[in-house]
Amino acid sequence: MQVLVTGATGFLGGALSRRLLSGGEHVVAVGRDAAKLAALRASGAVVFSVDLAAPGDFTPPPCDAVVHCAALSAPWGARAAFERANVLATEQVLSLARRAGARRFVHISTPSVYFRFRDQIGVREDAALPQPVNLYAETKRRAEQLTLRAADLDPIVLRPRGLYGAGDSALLPRLLRAAADRPLPLMNGGRAETDLTHVDDVVSATIAALRAPPDLPQRIFNVSGGAPLRIRDVVEAAGARAGIDVRWRKAPVSVVLSYARAMEAACRLAPGAPEPPITAYGAGLFAFTQTLDISAAARLLHWRPQISFEAGLARTFAAAA
Repeated sequence: MQVLVTGATGFLGGALSRRLLSGGEHVVAVGRDAAKLAALRASGAVVFSVDLAAPGDFTPPPCDAVVHCAALSAPWGARAAFERANVLATEQVLSLARRAGARRFVHISTPSVYFRFRDQIGVREDAALPQPVNLYAETKRRAEQLTLRAADLDPIVLRPRGLYGAGDSALLPRLLRAAADRPLPLMNGGRAETDLTHVDDVVSATIAALRAPPDLPQRIFNVSGGAPLRIRDVVEAAGARAGIDVRWRKAPVSVVLSYARAMEAACRLAPGAPEPPITAYGAGLFAFTQTLDISAAARLLHWRPQISFEAGLARTFAAAA
């Protein structure tokens, strides 16, 4: 199988490309980081540096499938940047997939599309979606819609929750930087839970989607580690590994959300609209439980997570040592 991977120099795309190559598959790696592309080329990939939102006359080689990992994943930023990276680029990658003759298109999306400022336990893929909490959730939802309309590409959308692992520059690093800098807000008694997913489990879910039979009765699949974790326990376990003494400060949810929204409003008015120290979405993640039902992936993709948080955290810090 020849697979074109977008975002191949990113966290998930890189891990997927390396796994496919080690399994004897042929990889066409599309990314922007020259050094990482060179490493993938040395491992046997065919590599291209392409602006996916404006690919110009780029003609991809023939491929059996495309995995679209590239995205702007951030809690804050300009609308134009999210539109370009997550909507326009998805349109262009769907066109590239057709030109490459792909028979399967796997789009990596996000459970942020489910987010509400309340507890949600065991969310299923057919849950009614709320108003998007931020530009990331909005543009990823629109990218999903574009993907699902491409019936000729036999599309599958994956919504992996809370990716972490060696090479992660977002989830755990952001949490640890915040914990090192200041006390973290302890809301609702610290009872909020979430799902995390080790990157290797997301890779295996993606490969299961690539190999799934055509004409599946369901097109969207949740992906997670399968074991809800208290956010407080996650931060403290990661902090212990990193040598950070995590501090907490009890705070009412309403006060923290009001402060976060005030910070967002102030930053929007500031030159360059800098990212606020806390966003309402970020506060909501600490305050409310959101866990996913992953039974559909087990039933239809024959995939189940294999890596516990304890094992995944050990792998993450061992790789960084």
